[in-house]
Parts: sequence; C-alpha cells; structure tokens
Amino acid sequence: MNHVLRFPIVVLALSLAVLWLSVWIGVSIRKRRRILEEDERQDFGTIMSAILTLLGLIIGFSFSMAIYRYDQRKDLEEAEANAIGTEYVRADYLPAADAAKVRSLLRDYIDQRIAFYATRDDSQLRQIDVATTRLATELWSAVQVPTAARNTFMDTIVATGMNDVLNSRGFTQAAWWNRIPNAAWGLMVTIAICCSLLIGYGARAGKARTTLLLVLPLVVSISFFLIADIDSPRGGVVRVQPQNLIDLSGSLRAH
Repeated sequence: MNHVLRFPIVVLALSLAVLWLSVWIGVSIRKRRRILEEDERQDFGTIMSAILTLLGLIIGFSFSMAIYRYDQRKDLEEAEANAIGTEYVRADYLPAADAAKVRSLLRDYIDQRIAFYATRDDSQLRQIDVATTRLATELWSAVQVPTAARNTFMDTIVATGMNDVLNSRGFTQAAWWNRIPNAAWGLMVTIAICCSLLIGYGARAGKARTTLLLVLPLVVSISFFLIADIDSPRGGVVRVQPQNLIDLSGSLRAH
C-alpha cells in the first residue's frame, strides 16, 4: 500500500473506481431484493447517517494528521537551514585553514540537502544519501580534529553546532518517513466502501440517477487524493520547498 500512496493521482483513480463499483453493487443487491418499507427506510437512514458521520470524522482526523506532518517537514527544513547557517558563522573560531575547509564542505552539504528535497527519483535519492553521508563524515572530522587539539570553550561551541547540523538531517529524514499508518487508510477505505454500498442499496427504484450516485464516490476520492498528496513528501503536488536552504546557499556563496 505504501507504494500506491506515493502516487496520489493513482489513489484518486483507484478509490473512485472502487467506490463507484461499490455503489452499483449496492444497486444490484437492491434490485434482487424487495423494496424497503417506510419504517425500514427510517432505520436504514439512521444507520446511513451514522456511518457517513463516522467516515467524515475519520477523513477529518486523517487530513489533520497529514497537515501536521506537512507543517513538521516545513519547520524541520527551516531548522536545518538555521543550524547550517549558524555553524558556518561559528567556523570563525577555528584556525583559518580549518575554517575554510569547513565552510567549503558546508556549501557542498547544502547543495546535497537541496537536492534531497527536490528529487523524485529513487536511484538519484540513493546517490544523494551516499554523498550526504560522506560529507557529514568529512564535516565532523574537519571540526573534531582541531577542536580536540585545542579543547577550548569556543571549540566546544563549534563542535556542538556541527552536531546540530548532522542531527537536523536525521530529524528531517524521520519526519519524511512518518506517514499516516496503513491501518488508518484501511479503515477509511473500508468505511467508504460500506457507505457506497448502502448508498446504492438505499436508492429508490427508478430514481437512481448516475450523477447523484456519483457524488459520494467523487467527494470521498478527492478527499483521499488530497490526504495522500499532502502526506506524500516526494510524490505529491503539495511539497515542501527548501526555500530556506536555497536562500542560505545563495547568501553563503555570495559571502
């Protein structure tokens, strides 16, 4: 399911097809059975309202979860840019040669972090991860050697700043892995199918207009699409743009 959820347009197409089919299965079941009596229809309406309410609540909660995760990814991108910018300034406390090396590595590191946000290709992402890990190792070594040799208070600040830079990457990656659980998606889809079946089953004979029966599957499918899109860091239309990292890269290179 995770692979499908990476492509929100596929989620839209599949959910619309499944829910539309469920409606017509409900219509087919209704045609094979007797028409609901008036008192039975009242009970049916009560059950239908309850299930639709439950579906709406679950979709609302899932949308809220997706928005929260999107905001978290934005905040962590900003925090990552701030950590890198702060460490770039703190490099002044290192010897001139070491400071120049750290700053050069930080500029290359920023380029890899920007590429991490921009790429959609898995093979390219693996290359970016390898390059970023190599740069992270070189950055820590470039700070650890001179700070360990002198071991002053300002060296501790520089080492702490580099630790923040490297940790911020891990926090960002964890946030990108943090998605709406498959169990929540399964529950939403199951309830949506039940609602579609009941919509088709409850349609009065001779009044089951195609456009009316399409309303619920279409609205729910669009909701699923939007949730999947926001919750997909790399495959959706709504994505976190590394604007802070891009601005920082431009300012550092100008400096």
